[in-house]
Amino acid sequence: MQMQLRSAALAAVVLMVFTTAAAGQAPGRTPDGQPDLQGVWDFRTMTPLERPEGQEETHLSEEQAAQLEAGADARRAELLEPSEVRTEPLPAGGGGLAVGGYNDFWLDYGTNVIGDRRTSLIVDPPDGRLPALTPEGEALRQEGSLWEDLPIGRPVRVRSAGVGADHPEDRGLAERCLVGFNSGPPLMPSGYNNNMQLFQTADHVVILTEMVHDARIVPLDGRPHLPESVRQWMGDSRGYWDGDTLVVETTNLTEHTGSFDPSAMQAIGTGLTVTLTERFRRLDADTLLYEYTVDDPTIFTRPFTVAVPMRRNDEPMFEYACHEGNYGLLNILRGARAQEAEEQ
Repeated sequence: MQMQLRSAALAAVVLMVFTTAAAGQAPGRTPDGQPDLQGVWDFRTMTPLERPEGQEETHLSEEQAAQLEAGADARRAELLEPSEVRTEPLPAGGGGLAVGGYNDFWLDYGTNVIGDRRTSLIVDPPDGRLPALTPEGEALRQEGSLWEDLPIGRPVRVRSAGVGADHPEDRGLAERCLVGFNSGPPLMPSGYNNNMQLFQTADHVVILTEMVHDARIVPLDGRPHLPESVRQWMGDSRGYWDGDTLVVETTNLTEHTGSFDPSAMQAIGTGLTVTLTERFRRLDADTLLYEYTVDDPTIFTRPFTVAVPMRRNDEPMFEYACHEGNYGLLNILRGARAQEAEEQ
């Protein structure tokens, strides 16, 4: 019965968002009177999470921002149109240069700083830097065995000799397309798949991420969080309206998902004691302000807050078929079997 109700709610929000988009309506209110936050939102930016060490300015000047953006455009142009003369057509992105895992067609780091030209996405602490770790947080960061079970630690950067290829479970969570990178929560700009689609009904919102195409279904009816003993990959989210701001509080993350992932490369902490508070507020027709506060007294010496303005994306968000295209994991296991056969 619960699954039927959930399916009906999803069908209703999908119908609502596409009806609104087709009508080309300006930002307004949903039938229940709340701000309409629905649509596809793009959160890519070249503004870093942390203010660079040694930089005192809280904001860039117009000239500094223009210089940074021009440099990003120049680097992209160099990739797409290398200076050497070629007689063959260029591939899509990458410019025929070494491209690593993806060529430039797929990568999407962003080529613009955020609108107010802040030098960091972190707005609190005032220095724009992540707060210091607690002694326990530092000990966990240094403990190599812990990295084996965090979402990014194993697949992207090998932190321990315990990483193996006997079974899929020997690889990290992101490498198995479960969670990781910028799939959140919280959402943070990364190398690609920087889109989120938000749906609304009177009693639920749905946050669908392009990365790993996961959907968080967030009740707005005041129900309590799950018991502390029940842990989920994306936590347990509950939402409410604070004026025109949608507030989503997430707890009950697992010990494997990490308290925070500052680089989409390696997680910090465990997630067992973190409370994540996200805020969504419509600034204008094309901007959704996304703010989140990470509060984990076990790992960080103080909470911190990040603010990311998201831009409306009028293109549809296609499924990121991570599992179906995960040839890397398949080939890692095949390679290990081939190596074992050679050693026999």
